[in-house]
Amino acid sequence: MLGTFVHILKDDGFIGLYRGLSASLLRQLTYSTTRFGVYEELKETFTTAKTSPSFPSLIAMASASGWLGGVAGNPADVLNVRMQHDAALPPAERRHYKNAVDGLFRMTREEGWRSLFRGVWPNSMRAVLMTASQLASYDQFKRILVTNTPLEDNLTTHFTASFMAGFVATTVCSPVDVIKTRIMSAREKKGLLKLLTDIYRAEGISWTFRGWVPSFVRLGPHTIATFLFLEQHKKIYRHLKGVD
Repeated sequence: MLGTFVHILKDDGFIGLYRGLSASLLRQLTYSTTRFGVYEELKETFTTAKTSPSFPSLIAMASASGWLGGVAGNPADVLNVRMQHDAALPPAERRHYKNAVDGLFRMTREEGWRSLFRGVWPNSMRAVLMTASQLASYDQFKRILVTNTPLEDNLTTHFTASFMAGFVATTVCSPVDVIKTRIMSAREKKGLLKLLTDIYRAEGISWTFRGWVPSFVRLGPHTIATFLFLEQHKKIYRHLKGVD
């Protein structure tokens, strides 16, 4: 990871570390908004004054939310992968998208609208795994901490539960992240089974957790920040609505 960091700084400068930022922001606006919104709505619907959804129920809700988010965010996800991977391609093969909007128009014009949904099935599968392992595990960890430790529903609990959720999410999603990246950055079309076979032959089983450390470095802080802000947002919203 450190070698990659230095290589990017050397070849592309500090700005190179933020290649694909516009696509990443667009992805969060579509993917994250959908999955968090649907999950919270489902959770609120099935929560009563006496009972809360069980862990299997939370996983089911998160899975459904993740699938919808994966479909909604797929075009931006394809762009994000391509823009970040562009520097690794030979100069003649680089796409040079100016930003997310330019990328969307060029992909639609040059490759057809179907290109926006390239890899939608593994991407949606990854979104299901990510949302189930991130959102459902966070709620479960938070519930365990509040119930079985002296911790209360406060910032310390939110931080601890979100850190553990980030670890779980990174581990669960690592294999799918590799597959998703290979499919979205590929110039030739391959079936999922053919792709898995080629990866296994070339790299063995070690490909499963390739890039786990940089993934956790990215996803760990992202998960912590997401849930800390979400909890504070819900607290402020409930206060304004007079619920608390």
